[in-house]
Amino acid sequence: MSRPYTGNIIRNSQAMAQWLAQTPREAALEPELPIIDAHHHLWDVKAAANRYLLDDLLADIGQGHNIRATVYVEAHAMYRSTGPQHMRPVGEVEFANGNAAMAASGVYGPCRVADAIVAHADLMLGRAVEEVLHAQAAAAGGRLRGIRYATPWDDSALQRFVTRPVPRHRLSDPVFREGFAQLEKFGLTFDAWVYHPQLTDLLSLARDFPRTQIVVDHVGTVLGVGPYEGRQADILDNWALDLQALAGCDNISLKVGGLGMPLVGLGLHERALPPSSEELADAWRPYVETCIEIFGAERCMFESNFPVDKQACGYSELWNAFKRLTADCSPTERSALFSGTAARVYRMSLAD
Repeated sequence: MSRPYTGNIIRNSQAMAQWLAQTPREAALEPELPIIDAHHHLWDVKAAANRYLLDDLLADIGQGHNIRATVYVEAHAMYRSTGPQHMRPVGEVEFANGNAAMAASGVYGPCRVADAIVAHADLMLGRAVEEVLHAQAAAAGGRLRGIRYATPWDDSALQRFVTRPVPRHRLSDPVFREGFAQLEKFGLTFDAWVYHPQLTDLLSLARDFPRTQIVVDHVGTVLGVGPYEGRQADILDNWALDLQALAGCDNISLKVGGLGMPLVGLGLHERALPPSSEELADAWRPYVETCIEIFGAERCMFESNFPVDKQACGYSELWNAFKRLTADCSPTERSALFSGTAARVYRMSLAD
């Protein structure tokens, strides 16, 4: 019988720092390997005492890995406080681009933070979402690369922990698809955050819009808590079958990460001490190896998903775990996983 799920709650910043400080930080393995962190957030959630701004990210980046650039992904941060509701997400693009401009100055180091920006726009506006996309493109300083409209849904208590709840099968809604169709006109990707039982809905969307690049966040968010607890073997088998179907669509790529989220059910955040990179690699191996086997390295990209995954591990340990997990991959495969796929999908450069 599964335990009741009490919430996908992110530790506050002070609690995370205290937990991570209990063990010495690992030195970076292979510190010369170029990395694009394909997915992170910045925010200041006053109500939850959770702050992760540029200086916090730079402190993590400064732990010895060769993080050359990052992809900023929307998280309902710094929306405009006034103006039409549908235009308020433009404020997050302004915020992300401001951080990107600061990083691009070189004053804070060589990493080009938020060199690519994935924003949020309400695709349920249909064709009218064009107004938002135009404004976001203008605010992004040439860095706007995609849109994320998160659609995680589950017929259980897990739905209570979604910030912006959506109905079941939102990806099939004709009005949503009318808005989705505008992305191709702007040359934008779509970051898809769904729970693993929704991957079949995503497959339908990808087949109907073959010219729009879709990026599946967090390996498809394999659930392992609440009604999914204790069913890992069957869930992983079915998840792998869904990934195989998705891999048949050339317009889909996969972000490999997000495995520190409590929803996955690995319990990393519940440990008395933060896990080492060896322990992370052991826990994550079934997910990471399956993704690479099915999609190939050229369609997978590693992500930190910080600060969400910071509640489960340190930044250096996270990248060390990915390096351990790919030790048997070829140099070409590792280049794709750590930077090449993200650079291609989000039109980024590794050049200094």
